[in-house]
This record gives sequence, structure tokens and C-alpha cells, in this order.
Amino acid sequence: MGSSRFRWRMLLLILFLLIALIPRFVSVRMSDPNVADHFASRPVKPTFAMIQAVPGNGTRPVHYARIGRDTLPTVLFIHGSPGSWDAFISFFADSSLYTRAQLISADRPGFGKSGLGKPERSLAVQAASLAPLLRLSRSVRKPILVGHSLGGPVAARMAMDYPNDVGGLILVAPSIDPDLEEKEWYRPIGTVFPFRQWLPTELDVSNQEILPLRGELETMRPRWATIRVPVTVIQGEDAPLVPAGNAAFAQRMLVNAPVTMQLIPKMNHFIPWSRPDLIHDAILDQLTSGQSTHVSTK
Repeated sequence: MGSSRFRWRMLLLILFLLIALIPRFVSVRMSDPNVADHFASRPVKPTFAMIQAVPGNGTRPVHYARIGRDTLPTVLFIHGSPGSWDAFISFFADSSLYTRAQLISADRPGFGKSGLGKPERSLAVQAASLAPLLRLSRSVRKPILVGHSLGGPVAARMAMDYPNDVGGLILVAPSIDPDLEEKEWYRPIGTVFPFRQWLPTELDVSNQEILPLRGELETMRPRWATIRVPVTVIQGEDAPLVPAGNAAFAQRMLVNAPVTMQLIPKMNHFIPWSRPDLIHDAILDQLTSGQSTHVSTK
């Protein structure tokens, strides 16, 4: 008993020291001046706005970036946890994409300029908050959703809740299998005083939305069969943060959807930065052609 109590005290002390050494100004979001500099010499620049579904139904105002004509099909990017819209900023500088589609990338609720510091634990509310972005195009083509990490289940939930507004999914290292959501010992500690007060804001929001994620994913489990649009899953085989078993889960659950499975050897979780070409090609593939179910490696 004494040795166990000592170990816990040491773990708490280590956590205390780690948190205390994290500067409060840590942010995963690019500053507005840095974003402006990024596009300063580019011929086409994004615009920014806020949008909200009908107030009073639990939805949250959402900040988003947009580039490309609204007469083109929409590609909506949904970032992971923590994150912000600029996780996909490199795609906004790619003329082979924004000349073919209207690209939209949002700050998910609780991040960036979408109520920073106010976590949204419900995937259904996150999906409802982002849903108005699906209707910003005048194209007859339904939007394609690109979700990375925790953005993956948000994208899937949108396809479940708004099937008439979603035309395809690209799930990049998605956290979707409830059985693979581990209960890390340190997360509950980050919810109590004084540890929560010491966490950088974005890490706190991330912790608050990951804690209930397993239950949220369990609620979605019986609804995967309702998804009937083309789905591309891009998963690294060497990704301990979100293990490759999540891709296998998608393959098992998407029984009524055409699925393209890309399993990437020696690839980690950070595919949007390590292999953006895979996402780029998947977007163009869904924009220009149908899909059939197959598994590939690249």
C-alpha cells in the first residue's frame, strides 16, 4: 500500500512539474499575421467568417476559412485534437484543388476562434455546429468531408446525421473504434484543480473532449451501416496515437459504402503534414470519379 501511494505521489509530482513548465502562451493555431504572410505572395487568398445554425438548439458559432468559388463543390476539412483550421493551410495554397472545389476549413468548437477554451464534448453538437458549412456551395454536387484524427468521427457523425448533405468522406487516421480508446491514467487528473488551471487552453479543451470520446463513439457504433457515400480511409501502420485497428474497424462497419482503404507502411499519425499528397489525391479521386472497395498501400 505504501509503495503504491508513493508511486502515485511521484506521478502527480512529475505531472505537476511538466504542466508548470508549459508556457501559458503555447498555441497550435497560427497567428493572423503569420497566416497573412503565408498568402501574401499568392494570387488567391482565403476569406474568413463566422456561421451558426439556428441559435438555441445547442449549436455553437463556428469560425472558418474559405477559398475557391462557391459554384464549385465543397471540400470541408475538419481538424483533430488539439488543432485549428490552419492544420490544412497547405491545401489552401494548392491551385489544383481550389480551382476544382471550394475549400472550407473550420475551427472546431472550443478551438481557434470558435469559442476558444469552451469544450464541446458531444460529437452530435459538433456535427450540428459544422453542418451549416455544408450548404455554402451553389454546386449540385454534395460536399466531401476530410476529417483527421478526432475530426474523423466528427465527419462520420455528420454523414450519419445529415446524409442528404454529404457526398463523400476522407477519414485520415480517424479515432473511430470505441474499443481502441484507452483510458489514460493522466486525463482525469487534468480535470481537477489546480492541474486544469495550469494546462494550456488548447490542451485543456482537447482533454475535455477526449475523456468522453469512447462513449460518444459507442453511441455511433450501430449507425455506421447508414453511411452509403464513398469513403476513403488513410491510415499509417505505425501510429500508436490512433492505431491501425481503427482502419480495420471502418472496413468492418462500412458495410453499405464503397470503401477505399490506404494503409501506409512506416507512417505515423501526422499524415496531413507528412504525406499531404495522399489526401490531395483522395480529394481529386472523389471529385472526378467513382470508387470501388479495395485496399492499397503507398
